[in-house]
Amino acid sequence: MEVNNYKRMLRNAGLLYFRMLLTMVVTLYTSRVVLRTLGVDDFGIYHLVAGFITMLGFLQGAMSSATQRFLSFELGRSDKNNLTNLFSMSVNIHLLIAMIILIAGETAGIWFITTKLTIQPERIEAARWVFHLSLLAFLINVISAPYNALIIAHERMSIFAWVSLIDVSLKLSIVFMLAWFGIDRLILYAILMLVVVSIISLVYMVYCKSKFPESILKLYWDKSLFITMISYTGWNIWGNVAAVLGNQGINVMLNIFFGPAINAARTIAFQVSGALNSFVQNLQIAVNPQIIKSYASNNFTYMHQLICYGAKYNFCLLFFLSFPVLLKTREILELWLGNVPDYTAIFVQLVIINILIDSISSPLITAAQATGKIKVYQTVVGGILLLNLPISYFLLKINLDPRSVLFAGIFVSVLALTARLKILQTLIGLPLNLYLSVVIMRGSAVATASAIIILCLNFMPGEVFSSNTAVLITSPFCVLFCTVAFGLDKQERVFIAKKLKDLLSQLKSRILPSAG
Repeated sequence: MEVNNYKRMLRNAGLLYFRMLLTMVVTLYTSRVVLRTLGVDDFGIYHLVAGFITMLGFLQGAMSSATQRFLSFELGRSDKNNLTNLFSMSVNIHLLIAMIILIAGETAGIWFITTKLTIQPERIEAARWVFHLSLLAFLINVISAPYNALIIAHERMSIFAWVSLIDVSLKLSIVFMLAWFGIDRLILYAILMLVVVSIISLVYMVYCKSKFPESILKLYWDKSLFITMISYTGWNIWGNVAAVLGNQGINVMLNIFFGPAINAARTIAFQVSGALNSFVQNLQIAVNPQIIKSYASNNFTYMHQLICYGAKYNFCLLFFLSFPVLLKTREILELWLGNVPDYTAIFVQLVIINILIDSISSPLITAAQATGKIKVYQTVVGGILLLNLPISYFLLKINLDPRSVLFAGIFVSVLALTARLKILQTLIGLPLNLYLSVVIMRGSAVATASAIIILCLNFMPGEVFSSNTAVLITSPFCVLFCTVAFGLDKQERVFIAKKLKDLLSQLKSRILPSAG
């Protein structure tokens, strides 16, 4: 059974990687064109306003996590009747959340946008339109969240790969359409993004209706189920509020202290890190249902293995991708953007370091959600994440430069990781020595050895290994070598060698008959 689960996770991860590669390529290309088309200030305004809306989405984030957990849990128990009722209740609750966000956004949100943010007076009206349109797009995502959660719970990741083709095609069209119409390009960009969100959400809903019988909505209301889900969500809300404020709150704070240009630099940094981190997120999405289902079936040994090895693979994969970017950040940004806003390079490097720390926390977060006992977890971890705001405000208030808030974020992420480990030790009996040996020690060995090798190559006579091209080519191979040498144990190396041998045998058997 576990072998089949591993195969399913690998297949799903592969499909999600295909989706991610398409999305990443298009995002990197469109960001360059949109930045040039809108200009630095309008580009910063759009992502500032759209990002501010996500601050209103802490309810949706909390409820989406709850929905995925409960759906996966019921599938692990194979209870079809409860699954149908649960889905209907989750849709009803998401509709309620959408109404609350709409009211909050069109009152407090629009007041904050127009009175508190640093936006040029002549662009205030455009910012209003961006806010309204982005809020509507966000509400559509809120309502469609249960359908996405159902797809993930069933581990049908192929639909995400296919829909990504539609998504990237539409976003590529936006790039060219910005120059077609004679209206404000910032407003037009927000309109077109709303259209894309609407189409993609509709496709997911239609897919669920055709594939999953439990996705048929019915007039259903269960008070006890509502209380259970809201109680679970209530503690998730605190964690989501802390995470959102710790992220988007920093964006608003930077705008107040430094203006929209610094928001553009931070946005670019998070787009780069987001593209890299999407590899880890796709792997984690494939693993999450198995973590929850293993808890539902009381298979804790398997659950501990998924957490530790999932965290290690998250880190090694992310480090493999990000190491060249860390080494040649400025050169890559200049090649990509041409005109690089101030502070962008150092922002990219610090954000990557932060997501490397967070990458080994992802399985811990899922494991805590699986237990349903999240009161202590969300209280402690949420409180730690929220420290990012007062620390950053203090640093900016004493006139430190914008980089200081990124250093504060790294410090807070380390504290949060420590707290998660201690809490999971209590909740599921996670062996700390297993996590430290499999994740921390091996991950640190891979990173340290890779850095030493690159440093030694850089000091070799001549410029063979010090040029930009040489570093970008050799650094991934250094990480790959160090991962095999220091990141994997003997059993993992034997397993990979066997799989490679089988793959070569299959290729050989297909090539030789055709050659003959």
